[in-house]
This record gives sequence, structure tokens and C-alpha cells, in this order.
Amino acid sequence: MVRFTTTELEAYLDESLPAERMAAIEAELRASDALRQSLIEINGRRDAGVHSLGDIWRRHRLSCPSREQLGSYLLQILDEGCADYVQFHLETIECRRCQANLEDLQAQQAEADTAAVESRRRRYFQSSVGHLRPE
Repeated sequence: MVRFTTTELEAYLDESLPAERMAAIEAELRASDALRQSLIEINGRRDAGVHSLGDIWRRHRLSCPSREQLGSYLLQILDEGCADYVQFHLETIECRRCQANLEDLQAQQAEADTAAVESRRRRYFQSSVGHLRPE
């Protein structure tokens, strides 16, 4: 049986572990009654309102950068220290929620870039109508 810490199991319940670790816990849950019981106990403590400072910190994602900060990171306009922290949070901590947020911002940026190109192309075409000679 693979051993998981209480912190990892709590992070599993919050869906905040890297995908590989989530998959490992899920695989072990299928085979281990003891692990399922541990998750039931953790949920019971949560439902009873028993939380450590770490639980509160993780649950409210106090260490996660805001969406605005992620956007600034994407645009590369954050100061160096803040950019380093965001990079650490995304690449080392592998915060799935922040990674998803960043991917969403990247998709929005790509859409905006595509729309801007199409708009510019349309304006060029409209401004040249009647000025082109047939050959």
C-alpha cells in the first residue's frame, strides 16, 4: 500500500494535487478500505468545523495569485519577485486551479489576437475597395 499524508488527502479532496498524484490516490482508493476510511474521517472533521491554520490557508487559496496577477504574468509586466513567485506556484507547486486560470487567459488572449487580425484585415479591404484596378 502506498502511504499518503493527511495533507495530501486533504489536497486530494480539494482537487489541488498534481494530476499524477491525484491518479495515484484514486488508484489506491479502489483497493484500500483503510484509505477510504481516512478520507471519511477527514471529511467528518471538515464537516464538524475542525480546521487547522494550514487547512484554512489551502481551502481559501491564500497563496494563489489573483486572476489579475496571472494576466499580468502572461503579459510579462509583473515585477521580477512577483513573476518568480507566480512561476514557482505554477511550475513547482503545480496548482491546478491557477494553471487552468492561466490556460483560460491564454485562450482569451489568442482569441483577441485572432479577432484583432481579422478586424484589421477587414478594415484594409474596406479602405481599398474601388482603388484596385482589374488586371
